[in-house]
Amino acid sequence: MTRYIRRAAALSLFLLAALFVNAVRVQVLQAEGLNGSPANRRPALARYDEPRGDIVVGGRPVTGSKDTGEQLRYERTYRDGPLYAPVTGYSSQTYGTTLLEHAEDGVLSGTDPALAPLPFWNEFTRSEQPGGRVLTTIRRSAQEAAYRGLNGRRGAVAAIEPATGRILALVSSPSYDPGLLSGNSPAVTEAWRRLNGAESHPMLNRAIRQTYPPGSAFKIVTAAAALEARVVTDPDAPTDTADPFVIPGTRTTLPNPVPGCHQASLVYAIKWSCNTVMANLGVKVGLKGMLATAGRFGFNDDSLRIPSGVAVSNFDRRMSVDQLALSSIGQFDTTATPCRWPWWPRRSPTGASWPTRIWWTARPPGTGTRSGRHRAGPTAARCSRRPRTNCGG
Repeated sequence: MTRYIRRAAALSLFLLAALFVNAVRVQVLQAEGLNGSPANRRPALARYDEPRGDIVVGGRPVTGSKDTGEQLRYERTYRDGPLYAPVTGYSSQTYGTTLLEHAEDGVLSGTDPALAPLPFWNEFTRSEQPGGRVLTTIRRSAQEAAYRGLNGRRGAVAAIEPATGRILALVSSPSYDPGLLSGNSPAVTEAWRRLNGAESHPMLNRAIRQTYPPGSAFKIVTAAAALEARVVTDPDAPTDTADPFVIPGTRTTLPNPVPGCHQASLVYAIKWSCNTVMANLGVKVGLKGMLATAGRFGFNDDSLRIPSGVAVSNFDRRMSVDQLALSSIGQFDTTATPCRWPWWPRRSPTGASWPTRIWWTARPPGTGTRSGRHRAGPTAARCSRRPRTNCGG
């Protein structure tokens, strides 16, 4: 009898060990794969089982969550959705997240380790923390003024505080209501199809994802290049620039918007936007020098995030001398995002670094403040690829 009891006990211990090994296999070794499986709805159910944290503008939440009573319980809501869509992006149960909703998803969804009371608390307890708040630097009055000014016309506005680099307004027009995409109903699918098919591309964030010819705003970069290369040593001294000025390699003369640009100084040329002087200086600096300075102003840099990705501002790496002359006054193929332009006057031509910009601050409920700082210059973190114009993602 004792022998059979021993065999039964051994078999039971073996089965317990097998169960333990299988539990480790499922809960630890295969956990990541099972969590990511399309057939596993538990992550989605858990994600929408609690209200999402708010994005805050001027002390007032511009987002919220509503209880739908469905399996995916909480659905994202937006106050003044079209006004703040270029800042918040959308959080959709069907199409995922974009912009701040994506960049700060860990804070807003409560999965960021910084929201836990202790290190590795979430991993050990499997508990869910309430979503944290993301406080933006946007000023409501500036945002509303820019939005009203565009009045539905295609364009963008980026307003940046010179002393700190804080973004005070970020508007793209025409805009859309991100709340239309929040749920998972057929109406959401129809809204997605309609918005992506619209000729005006309302989901394209023109402030950070669309580039435009900078025109005379680029002359700040050319002036810095001329000073750095010592093509100009005295900004008040006359320059060797004829008027009319013939673009090198062509028979085309370059016009000026005002008289008095003949032999004008750099100071006069910047004040009155003399095309001839700036094109001539760009040619004298040369392509290598212009590329180096433009790079320090953030051109051809794919690393900028605010914390959402910003499209690459372009200054061609290969150009003929006539193309360089036009590029030096912000024409030809030179392009930049509206979000880039306000930074140029704030960079020192002597090579001083750009100031740090604070874009968001995340505050876990009942705790202190956690700040995220993003460099405004070429040393910024990675940047997402240029998005398709039909999704603005």
